[in-house]
Amino acid sequence: MAVKKEVKGPSMIETFQEFKETKNIDRLTLVSVLEESFRNVIAKIYGSDENFDVIVNPDKGDFEIHRNRVVVADGDVADENKEIALSEAQKIEPDYEVGEEVSEEVNFQKFGRRAILNLRQTLASKILELEHDSLYQKYKDKVNTVVSGEVYQIWKREVLLMDDEGNELHLPKAEQIPSDNYRKGETIRAIVKEVQNENNNPRIILSRTSPIFLERLLEAEVPEIQDGLITIRKVARMPGDRAKVAVESYDDRIDPVGACVGVKGSRVHGIVRELCNENIDVINYSSNVQLYIQRALSPAKVTNIILDQENRKAEVYLQPEEVSLAIGRGGMNIKLASMLTEYTIDVFRVVNENEADEDIYLDEFADEIDQWVIDAIKAIGLDTAKAVLNAPRERP
Repeated sequence: MAVKKEVKGPSMIETFQEFKETKNIDRLTLVSVLEESFRNVIAKIYGSDENFDVIVNPDKGDFEIHRNRVVVADGDVADENKEIALSEAQKIEPDYEVGEEVSEEVNFQKFGRRAILNLRQTLASKILELEHDSLYQKYKDKVNTVVSGEVYQIWKREVLLMDDEGNELHLPKAEQIPSDNYRKGETIRAIVKEVQNENNNPRIILSRTSPIFLERLLEAEVPEIQDGLITIRKVARMPGDRAKVAVESYDDRIDPVGACVGVKGSRVHGIVRELCNENIDVINYSSNVQLYIQRALSPAKVTNIILDQENRKAEVYLQPEEVSLAIGRGGMNIKLASMLTEYTIDVFRVVNENEADEDIYLDEFADEIDQWVIDAIKAIGLDTAKAVLNAPRERP
């Protein structure tokens, strides 16, 4: 059996090499896609691709196509695609005989410009589909894990990042820490929040505000969490401002709070910087709800707690000087405590009998009420809490 060699045109080589370097597609899959694309075009031209051998080599960036035909006597050719007359075969090699198989290398360039364009479109469509599917599968398995990306574009509603392979990652405004300030070219970390795949077009959404982001950062910094000696039970965040983390140890010899914070805060310093100086409070988790709520309201010291477990509500009583600590600046401490314990917490001030007639100046509520509101009330002659409560409703 003899083989006739022909040289392929340069534009066909260029067409093939466009798809040689593809990302996210393994070699075997690429070879299969290339072969299938060639066969589709061949079948359209010849009616069948059964008697063709397609050999692709993505490593070298080349390919070979051979058509195999059986030699028949002159005048007996029934299918020109699968049979060749003896006289025609002997023009290729003089010693061909009836019954032998002739294999010729096909010059794809001879199929014409339309066939080449058809191949290009088929390849582009199939490879794009494969790349999208590969990208989706890759990041679908990375949901809730931390990834890094280089800032590529900064827009009003989102920041576009690129991973190491040039894939686009999207960080929406709502998922950015309010004090984040990005510069093009810098590398930032975030968690993969979700992977959308509408019309097989993957869109990877990142988040830096998710509680899970803080959880993953702690896992990376605290070996005892990685080893399973400490468990993070719950994370509550007000991104960029403050966070509370409840941790639990299954080994009495390990202080979970101390292990997470580290000596002089060494283990959380890096996380605090990563989260734009977000203040992180670590507390001991407890299955005792009253104790858990008490710890969640730290640094305030609780006097008494009345629980309504059915409605998940808690009435918390504190000494007057502890109320502002429990509520926190802008109500932040009590909000985080409610998020952490999943209880609605109402704070009440403990009043002793001999203090029942005492009044409170409005300035003492500065941590709970905006200053402009206090100033406006004082401007109409109401300086104390009792004065406000006793003021007639129709008063301007």
